[in-house]
Amino acid sequence: MKKIYTLFFITGVTLATNAQQVVSPIVNGAAVQASALETLVLKEAEFNFGKIPQGKPVHHIFEIVNTGTDSLKIVNIQASCGCTTPDWERDKPLAPGTTAKITVGYNAANEGPFAKPVTITYNGTQTKQLFIKGEVWKTPPTSAPENKVLSDLKN
Repeated sequence: MKKIYTLFFITGVTLATNAQQVVSPIVNGAAVQASALETLVLKEAEFNFGKIPQGKPVHHIFEIVNTGTDSLKIVNIQASCGCTTPDWERDKPLAPGTTAKITVGYNAANEGPFAKPVTITYNGTQTKQLFIKGEVWKTPPTSAPENKVLSDLKN
């Protein structure tokens, strides 16, 4: 009997906890992550490039939305290392309800998996992070070797 009461108690606590979640607002038909105090909202907080060949730089465009009532200014966007390069319109404030784009590039020079944070600083000291990740596979140093069997088929 104690097991049944314990099971009902845990189920009730779980349901009550899940009922307290904040509903994400919809901007331009897409659900975005936000809380009541956030003014800069990321439409996408993480992007996975998947498997990319070594030596081939890749880029992804992140969209941000100003959900506040005042304009906001992106002060800086800082990557965690030199292999990641963010690009954005530096001198343009973001008006309320508008979107902006941040292009994040990754130089796939090193082989193996990667996960890189990019920190957006806006309105002085407020920050938000987005992430890129993927896996770089090693490309062969030379082109494919000659297929000797192919010449036998031609004869």
